[in-house]
Amino acid sequence: MNTIETFLKKYYGLNQNVIELAYKAQKDIEPYLKKINLIAEYNQLKVIKAMNDAGLSDYHLTDSTGYGYNDEGRDTIEKIYKSVFKAEDALVRPQIISGTHAIALCLFGVLRPHDELLSVTGTPYDTLKDVIFGKNCSSLADFGIKYSEVDLKDEKPDYEQITSKINRNTRMVLIQRSRGYGLRPSLTPDEIGKLINHIKAIKRDIICMVDNCYGEFVDIKEPIEVGADLCAGSLIKNPGGGIAPTGGYVVGKEKLIKQCSYRLSAPGIGKKCGPSLAVNRLMIQGLFFAPLVVKEALKGAIFTSRFMELAGFRVLPKYEEKRGDIVTAVVFGDKNLLINFCRGIQKAGPVDSHISPEPWDMPGYNHQVIMAGGSFIQGSSIELSVDAPIREPYVAYIQGGINYTHVKLGVMKAFQELLDRNLMNMKKLSP
Repeated sequence: MNTIETFLKKYYGLNQNVIELAYKAQKDIEPYLKKINLIAEYNQLKVIKAMNDAGLSDYHLTDSTGYGYNDEGRDTIEKIYKSVFKAEDALVRPQIISGTHAIALCLFGVLRPHDELLSVTGTPYDTLKDVIFGKNCSSLADFGIKYSEVDLKDEKPDYEQITSKINRNTRMVLIQRSRGYGLRPSLTPDEIGKLINHIKAIKRDIICMVDNCYGEFVDIKEPIEVGADLCAGSLIKNPGGGIAPTGGYVVGKEKLIKQCSYRLSAPGIGKKCGPSLAVNRLMIQGLFFAPLVVKEALKGAIFTSRFMELAGFRVLPKYEEKRGDIVTAVVFGDKNLLINFCRGIQKAGPVDSHISPEPWDMPGYNHQVIMAGGSFIQGSSIELSVDAPIREPYVAYIQGGINYTHVKLGVMKAFQELLDRNLMNMKKLSP
């Protein structure tokens, strides 16, 4: 027995069968890790070059207060994001509190009464539903902006239906890159590019907006490079590298970013104001580490897929499939299995490992949700975490992992939790 096995057994209560299952998963995924390393190296070079070209200096790492006039650090960060994402302009601010907020800036900043928003990747992520068609909550619908969607066909965009849905009022198309709380595959940049080309061929002036959450640095290309007009995400996901304490970004066409900035602050003010509030260094250092951190999260995601498949569960995507994000969906089909798996993940967290998560009525969701993630930053999903709506077929959406070792530990501990509670029987497995 080696030293690591002894440690895992003594301090985390893992039995030999669970450890052996992890060894098997590790061996199976080895051929797929080399490509991840190459993608991460390319993206790291891209980030460094953007910082070099922007002339990043130590005085850019300081903060500003009040109105934030002449905040050179803030402006330099946006210049770097513009370069990394190959966009005309960028809006990167700590005042953007989430990915949903960043997307809302795009929707409210650009769309006007009687315009139509068309989602071409099915029903959007849960937290966007009130933003789009909520009643009496300052939603798009409240402002007379129409909404339509095209369901997926065989888990892929339905090009025929998209063609029929686009009309003269269709001002913006929403493309959700990640799977959200669904079992469809995430989209790769090449798939997004193909979709955008189809849409633009029908109506050239449609604004193609991509919800890029969980997808940054998973590939060597980002959505703007394949034709997107706007792209948005959260800094407590991939691009913050586990260091940015809050914030979000929007990148894209300069005239559209200006409209988004007016929505963030006020008409006539836009990007000219907004204090950095002591987070400039954390935001830019997080971006510097992001390609490395996403690499670790991707390795962990592939391990999770293989381990949980060997443990007898349906997983999406499978370990050998190409990924467009860092999320792995595990279908439990049972409420108790789902809840106790999440509690097992929590027990391996560096923060709040002693807390047992419970389903709760989380703002923005139509079902109770259980979330596990002993993270250093509240709600950070670039750190190892699990989101799980309490609804059939009881799916856990596992994402993040700042380092691969933590992901492996978290998944093993979560599965051990199921064994300890007699919810699973190891004898039935045949890895």
